Amino acid sequence: MSQNHHEEELIEEIAGGEFEREPVPTSKLKDWKSFLGMYAGEHAAGTEFMIGPLFLTAGVSAFDLIVGLLIGNLLAVLSWRFLTAKIAVENRLTLYYQFEKICGKKLVIGYNLANGILFCFLAGAMITVSATAVGIPFDMEMPKLTDTTPNGATWVIIVVLIGAVISLIASKGYDTVSKAANYMSPIIVLAFLASGIVALDQLGVKSFADFWNIWGEGSEPFPGQLKYTFWHVVIWSWFANAAMHVGMSDLSVFRFAKNANAGWTTAAGMYVGHYMAWIAAALLYAVYLKSPEAQAFLSNGEAPPVAPGPLANNAIGIFGIIAVVLAGWTTANPTIYRAGLAFQAILPKLSTFWVTIIAGTIATIAGLFPAFAMKLLGFVALYGFILAPFGAVIVFEHFFHKQAGIVKNYAEIANIRFNKSVFLAWAISFGLFYFISIQFDVFLSFVTLPAWLLCGLLFLLFSRKFQKTSL
Repeated sequence: MSQNHHEEELIEEIAGGEFEREPVPTSKLKDWKSFLGMYAGEHAAGTEFMIGPLFLTAGVSAFDLIVGLLIGNLLAVLSWRFLTAKIAVENRLTLYYQFEKICGKKLVIGYNLANGILFCFLAGAMITVSATAVGIPFDMEMPKLTDTTPNGATWVIIVVLIGAVISLIASKGYDTVSKAANYMSPIIVLAFLASGIVALDQLGVKSFADFWNIWGEGSEPFPGQLKYTFWHVVIWSWFANAAMHVGMSDLSVFRFAKNANAGWTTAAGMYVGHYMAWIAAALLYAVYLKSPEAQAFLSNGEAPPVAPGPLANNAIGIFGIIAVVLAGWTTANPTIYRAGLAFQAILPKLSTFWVTIIAGTIATIAGLFPAFAMKLLGFVALYGFILAPFGAVIVFEHFFHKQAGIVKNYAEIANIRFNKSVFLAWAISFGLFYFISIQFDVFLSFVTLPAWLLCGLLFLLFSRKFQKTSL
């Protein structure tokens, strides 16, 4: 998926970790091919094994899923191309340095803390995914869709061991992590494709009509799950990576692009990972739902488990188990590394090794609780809702600072450490729309765009009011 496109891969491998606090020089710019493989690989990962089946538990119809994902992923690509990539190539700064210029160092610390913790929870969900594969030889009881806490000692031991290994590898630095991920990505993409083809055969699909009828007109959601309509699929898939595109996290990636057209390469990630892989994973679950075990759960009014390991094993055997382990690993490992970097910005005296171990420990603890993986659709929506409005500050300042009559990069110019205009804009937009979501039971992804727009507008208004006219 997406929550971790690995900005550091480009930074570490292409530029040796340079230019964190200065624009990228022309000599270091890369063409579109440098981004194509990265995005294709990053979005066919552990999260995809969970998200695809979860769409089925939400009772989506064929039209909702197939057409909804087509449109939602297109909107995500357009966001990357015309917002993220455009601003990145015009400023050529990392997200964190750009924020520091606008918000001040103290406010960036708060952003880093939120970012780091959310990354840890995402990594924890991926440790859960890998554990469902590692546990197969040990006849481990798989977590149910409604489980929130560990279901036994075997589960705890396997999760802790996986978390420890991933954390130690991540602590060795990003060079090892990124190289391993590059080698594994083609294997994982192939596994998704093979799983989907095998699942189609197991489902007896002989025509497009048969394929369409897998979802048909949709169904009631499973117990405890939210019903997804066409608009749920469109908006959720658009904002699944909200923190990265409208939230501007991928400024750090595209600052190396020769021009903004590199933003189109995100389509490789969206339509390989967030289209093919999601649908392939949903097909695996569709096969399982026909099994006597799944039918027994349904007859008892319970939701059948969504355990990627057994699902992939049922389709392509040991290759499927390996693919699930690798998919979880390649997502959790760099995510833990990036969480460590966010924490290091808060605790600069700690070494990269120790902040990564801290992040890995938090992720492992999160991985013990299946709720983070089983509620991944909701968690990803929350993740984007929290972080995306910060990106609106960068977008609105970049495009509208002259019209609004405000000073660009005000924190840097005024030498302030906490820009209250940014904080008030985010707090009001977040608080208002989160209240609306909870009070009126509005799907959280539906209010992400309004919160983003309001945050940008409020930032301009507050900046105009609070900035010193003498500057």
